[in-house]
Amino acid sequence: MLTKNQIGVLYMVGSVVCFSIMDICVKWLDYYPVGQVLFLRFFIGFIPIFFIIPRDKLLSFYKTSRPGLHAFRAFTGAAAIIALFIGLRELPLADVVSLTFGGPIFVTVASIFFLSEKVGIKRWSAVFLGFIGMLLIVQPAFIDLNFYYITPIVFCIFFACVAISVRSLSRTEPNYRIAFYFTFLCSILGIATIFKGDWVLPNKIDLIIFMIMGLCGSVANLLLTQSYRLAEASLVTPIKYLSLIFAIVFGFLIWSEIPKLLTLFGALLVITSSLIIFMRENKLKKQIINPRA
Repeated sequence: MLTKNQIGVLYMVGSVVCFSIMDICVKWLDYYPVGQVLFLRFFIGFIPIFFIIPRDKLLSFYKTSRPGLHAFRAFTGAAAIIALFIGLRELPLADVVSLTFGGPIFVTVASIFFLSEKVGIKRWSAVFLGFIGMLLIVQPAFIDLNFYYITPIVFCIFFACVAISVRSLSRTEPNYRIAFYFTFLCSILGIATIFKGDWVLPNKIDLIIFMIMGLCGSVANLLLTQSYRLAEASLVTPIKYLSLIFAIVFGFLIWSEIPKLLTLFGALLVITSSLIIFMRENKLKKQIINPRA
């Protein structure tokens, strides 16, 4: 028999694997319009969500008194995902994954302005350290004028908006309702792009990859949430950074990408910064916000 902590660790490992597979699928499908990828990611992602809705809520699970905040969470989440998808298409996999670790840095800054939180010297030092790490990772943007390196940073900015809204929604809304409205509204935004007329009919192999992408993206979030519910956050959080190992390995095997030493050093600084922020917020008993979608 496994303990709750051990089961939580397994859930977190599963979440990391699923997110990594989703990233690979998105990068692989780079010849499809972003709107089409967005729609299929979330439309297919509906399937796992319906399995977590309580049976006694099947006829009323959608009822909410906070539609405006759900819409804000969905639009900012969709903007974050679009920025992430563009980054995955145009940049080395390890670079994008490393930069997404900077989400907690922007959440810390946003909490000062939107939640009037007081941030001490330890978290300010972590924020500064994280920004230095991100600058090291995005240095090709200045040297090679590759401005696609801005897209993962845009992801982090909108992720901060998502985190602030989810913290508020979680006080009154169950996880399945938050997930449902996010998935539903992102699907609507994605299918709206069909009117541009540039959608491509997937072949059988690509359709399977789309299915894997949508299911893995949705399952990854559910596993992540369940991991935090079962295990101590301080135990499972560091496991998330295994995704960088997957990104380096698969980036090399599939696309022959070799991360630069400066990128790896920058990633180390960002991870260190995120861990410092996490440990401080965990000590203050704050809610853990998922850094992906």
